[in-house]
Amino acid sequence: MKKADLKQFFRNKTVRIVLICLVAFLLLIAVWRVFFTGASSVGAGNVYQPTDRETRISVLLSKIEGVDGATVMITEEDGTPVGAVIVFEGADGFIIRMRVIEATATALAIPPEKVLVYPA
Repeated sequence: MKKADLKQFFRNKTVRIVLICLVAFLLLIAVWRVFFTGASSVGAGNVYQPTDRETRISVLLSKIEGVDGATVMITEEDGTPVGAVIVFEGADGFIIRMRVIEATATALAIPPEKVLVYPA
């Protein structure tokens, strides 16, 4: 194909429209794969599974009056707990938060200031 023939081919409006649609379709597929299928497969494969210790403390905290359910995440260094984050459902108040902090700090043998508590 000669250069003049190629220029004539791309001057055709139908050819340009088809090429633009093809490029747009390829971009749409790329965006779909990056933002939608990749996110669902990553989320499905990387679901956080609480440790036995976190599950036991969650059950313990759920027994405190005013706490309907609790989710616990323990931060560790070299296998030793150094902090905890608790998200709980139920009534939010100073007394309930202090009970949750004290119970968690005692169960993990960490200072109370290393326990963060948030209502859901």
